[in-house]
Amino acid sequence: MEYRQLGRSGLRVSAVAYGNWVTHGSQLDDDAAAACVAAALDAGITTFDTADRYAQGRAEEALGKALSGVRRSSIELCTKVYLPVGPGANDSGLSRKHVTESCHASLGRLGTDYIDLYQAHRYDDSVPLEETMTAFADLVRQGKVLYVGASEWTAPQLRAGRRLAAELHVPFIANQPQYSMLWRVVEAEVVPVSAELGLGQLAWAPLAMGVLTGKYQPGQRPPAGSRATDGFGGSFIARYSSDLLLSRVRQLRPIAEAASCTMAQLAVAWVLHRPTVASAIVGASRPEQLAETAAATAVRLDAELMARIDAVLDDLVERDPAKTARPNDVMAAWR
Repeated sequence: MEYRQLGRSGLRVSAVAYGNWVTHGSQLDDDAAAACVAAALDAGITTFDTADRYAQGRAEEALGKALSGVRRSSIELCTKVYLPVGPGANDSGLSRKHVTESCHASLGRLGTDYIDLYQAHRYDDSVPLEETMTAFADLVRQGKVLYVGASEWTAPQLRAGRRLAAELHVPFIANQPQYSMLWRVVEAEVVPVSAELGLGQLAWAPLAMGVLTGKYQPGQRPPAGSRATDGFGGSFIARYSSDLLLSRVRQLRPIAEAASCTMAQLAVAWVLHRPTVASAIVGASRPEQLAETAAATAVRLDAELMARIDAVLDDLVERDPAKTARPNDVMAAWR
């Protein structure tokens, strides 16, 4: 495993991180989740990403249980706040009340005294940014949070958040965007601003919801048990389901063979070769999947192979920076 500094901070993270978005507490029972976490640790993964909303808190609980016997200082726990966790008026967003209460709840579910990286899951237009950053600052001063970050913030939002964090002497160090060969909306604005501000990227969905593994075939039904057959996961994968796109993905196989890797490893390695990316977050429903994707850190892609990937996918790649997640759309999807 390779370990990288997260932005210009002193925090080092594993280049492949394990995320439990649609697995722990829903697709997997606790025993299966523990087996995947053990496989991640065996592969050298030390960075684990979750959120209070995933499986209504059960994902954090399952992760905390699976890591209960692991030396706390040997891992990096990352979780998030913003999405609805209950029916109340203050059960979502980035108000001081919700940030504080959600942090305490996450600490309890994870079974830990502190969170290494606490991230705003989206930007909240309804709350003054000063209120949110002050709440984060207080949690840092109390020792409950070591670093703060964001997920799916635009370049101007990152710039404003980083400025306030500096004024409050809070280590705002990271952004967590969706990023893959097919989804590159952060490249035009977010990546350059992140480089300027010293923010590292924790890229989620580097496999494009599994599409870039090559397991989905044009003109065929999705494999049983795959994310595309799951009611919730399937809603996120719909944008990648056209026969044209799946046919193009098949054309990546010779490139993977030229790089002496699997298609999944090619997709993760591609993300890890992009500027400002510190870690690629992968999920798993079986332990052996983690052994495969973790090995992507050993894959080297030269300029010729990167150009070949672009030649295959170029006209199907989404690059519009306006498609960085919009809070109202996300809220609607998760309610």
